[in-house]
Formats: sequence, C-alpha cells, structure tokens
Amino acid sequence: MEIGKQIKKYRTEQKLSQDELADKIFVTRQTISNWENDKNYPDIKSLVMLSSLFGVSLDVLVKGDLEKMKEEIKNEDIKEFKKANSIMTVIMLFMLFSAVPLVRFFGWFGVFVYAVIFVIGLIYALRIEKYKKSQDIQTYKEISAFMEGKRLDEIEKQREKKKRPWQKVLLFIGSGALSALIAYLLAVIFKLEI
Repeated sequence: MEIGKQIKKYRTEQKLSQDELADKIFVTRQTISNWENDKNYPDIKSLVMLSSLFGVSLDVLVKGDLEKMKEEIKNEDIKEFKKANSIMTVIMLFMLFSAVPLVRFFGWFGVFVYAVIFVIGLIYALRIEKYKKSQDIQTYKEISAFMEGKRLDEIEKQREKKKRPWQKVLLFIGSGALSALIAYLLAVIFKLEI
C-alpha cells in the first residue's frame, strides 16, 4: 500500500509528530502509526481530513491505492449487511415465538412491547432493503454472491431478475403460513381461545 508512505511523507514535510497529526484529525497516535506501517487503512472521513491538512487532493494522497480503498469499502458494506441481517433474524425469531406469551402474561403491555420490537425489526428490514437496493441484489443467489464478495455475470443477473417477483410472493405466503402455524401452536400450548 502506498497510503502509509504518503501519510508519513506529508507528515514529515510539515514537521508534525504522529501525536500532533493524530490531534489534528481526531484519532490516536497508534492509529497514525498503524496507517504508516500499513497495518490498516484510513476511513474516508480521515482521508478527507488528511487531504485537507496536507493541502493535496485525495487522488494524490491515495496514489495507487484506489483499488484497495474500493475493496475496503466493499468489505465494510458486507460486514454491515451481515450484521443487520443477523440482528433482523434474531428479532424475527423473537417476534415469531413471543407474540402469544407476551399477550398472555402481560396483556396490553405485552402488545406494546411487541409493537416496539416490531418497529425495531422494521427499521432493520428497511436497512437491509437499502443495502440490497444500493448493491442491486434481491434474490438469494445474488445476496449469497454479495456476502461472499462476488458478483454475478450479466446472464445470471438477468435470470435472477426474472425470479424476483415470484420469490417475493412465495416468501410472503410462506411467512404468513409459518407465522399462523406457530401462533396456532403457541395458542394451543398456552390454552388460549382462538
């Protein structure tokens, strides 16, 4: 990576210590050291601050590291997507199994708690949809490829686009049927009148 050399070069030209540079861009001295020793890569915000402080364009500062930057951003997107997906899965599982017990044991307060959990789940669902839209991924195959850091070729992409409407309908029907079945079983277990 060239960015570490570039940061060190411009820092020494301006006669700044690692501590002084760290103070100016609001990071730790250790972070500066890690950048200069190519142990990790500055985030976009730090790169902009460094560029401004050194009086050079981002192109000059990153000099040859553009592909590495794109890869870092892509990896961050994948991590965020996986994190949001995991949280959404946990919330959905909780919602699936908690509706009847919450209402049974807590009455109207249980309905309120369930509504709050539903809103949190909705927020994560919207976040996931935003990632999917920004990366133009919808089908399971496209999502799997994205999470592995790969892309589908154009022919595969067109085939997957034709599947999207049917997958959403089937997912909706399947989710509704599964939810109804689980709610019925929980009602039977807790001996609620249906």
